[in-house]
Amino acid sequence: MHLRPLTEAEARVLSTLMEKARTVPDSYPLTLNTLVAGCNQKSSRDPVMNMTDAQAQEALDGLKLLSLAFAISGSRVARWEHNFQRGVGVPEQSAVLLGLLMLRGPQTAGELRINSERWYRFADISSVEAFLDELQERPEERGGPLVVKLDRQPGAREQRWAHLLCGPVAASAYATTPSGDANAASGLAERVETLEGEVARLRRTLEDLCAQLGMSPPGQHD
Repeated sequence: MHLRPLTEAEARVLSTLMEKARTVPDSYPLTLNTLVAGCNQKSSRDPVMNMTDAQAQEALDGLKLLSLAFAISGSRVARWEHNFQRGVGVPEQSAVLLGLLMLRGPQTAGELRINSERWYRFADISSVEAFLDELQERPEERGGPLVVKLDRQPGAREQRWAHLLCGPVAASAYATTPSGDANAASGLAERVETLEGEVARLRRTLEDLCAQLGMSPPGQHD
């Protein structure tokens, strides 16, 4: 199924519905207030957002038009649930991976396996990679690729994956900038230098104390 690119708000609302359906089923489907609170969580979210009720409702209306979410009728307060798997046409395992990527940003296969524990238990990393490869090689007649493997970051052992539900991804947008690396390295060097100075001062203090007590400093033998 071909879908228009989702907005950032739609992706957050959709992935929050997907998360809560699996992690807090007793509270699902969600009211608008509960959904907004979930969208604005400070943990397990990248980026952290500050979505308003009006923005969440607008996102829900857009998802409803795409058949990706719908409201439960017959309730005094509207409650919403997602229709991701059927709407996009993917199996549960693929839906879990896409939901996590929308919710937490680019991740490695290993990170996805760990973060998916409360959603779905993958047998191993190879299983995660197999579903990611399938999503990346999805044929155009079925809607085209839904994920992309990003370029390896400097110093990283594994490549990260990003979803394409909001449109094409610029790998450079997720790359660590050289200035960021330099600043991090400079800060680390300063901390090491400070710690070395503190260790040297402590050593001198210990040596003076041992001399006053007529003892040999640790590591020395008479």
